[in-house]
Amino acid sequence: MPTPRELGLPAGVRACLFDLDGVLTRTATVHMAAWKRTFDEFLRATDPAAPAFTQEDYNRYVDGKPRADGVRDFLASRGITLPEGAAGDAPDAATVAGVATRKNELVLRELEEQGVEVYEGSVRYLRAVKEAGLATAVVTASANGGQVVASGGFADLIDTRVDGVVAGREGLRGKPAPDTFLAGARALGVEPREAAVFEDALAGVAAGRAGGFAFVVGVDRVGQADGLRAAGADVVVTDLDQLMGEGR
Repeated sequence: MPTPRELGLPAGVRACLFDLDGVLTRTATVHMAAWKRTFDEFLRATDPAAPAFTQEDYNRYVDGKPRADGVRDFLASRGITLPEGAAGDAPDAATVAGVATRKNELVLRELEEQGVEVYEGSVRYLRAVKEAGLATAVVTASANGGQVVASGGFADLIDTRVDGVVAGREGLRGKPAPDTFLAGARALGVEPREAAVFEDALAGVAAGRAGGFAFVVGVDRVGQADGLRAAGADVVVTDLDQLMGEGR
């Protein structure tokens, strides 16, 4: 049975809170593609000469945030403000809700057609965490968290889930606010100082740091190690099994 030290964690850690997309599953690339198509189509309709949505835009304004926040923050960076609209807005509506709906439709279509691919090293680490007797949670902005966990085949390794549905129901602020991570810790019956956070998004790392968690692990999938450290990561890896010593 591995110890927290053998998992690369400080002594006293009793729980691990994992972001989903980009940490345990490869769905971050699916989200990026869906956001790019959504925003590029919107921008072209507004101004054919507008610069396209980029990976840097995704990292800075969208990644790890609730959909509506991502819409607002990216469009604000381009000097665009839309009316909020309502949850039932059509995907072609020129509202925050409409743009968010369009993106979600694209993601769901891709997940249905392609399924969910996991990061094998991260799932090995998750399994070792459970073998060590630590509690586990998935904390994700996605409203499709349950579907992704089930499709990824590791639902048996997760004790609780705080996703976009839970956040909406309980009025939790999205990352970079720490609310969803704090809710995950409460659900597991631990204090933040007894839990570690695992995140690939700048906003998520900032949320873990703001919540006063014992340890924040940044997972660098897109070449932003410096940004993750600046946001508050205690350590940065490219896959979680590196915390156990290069995947041993």
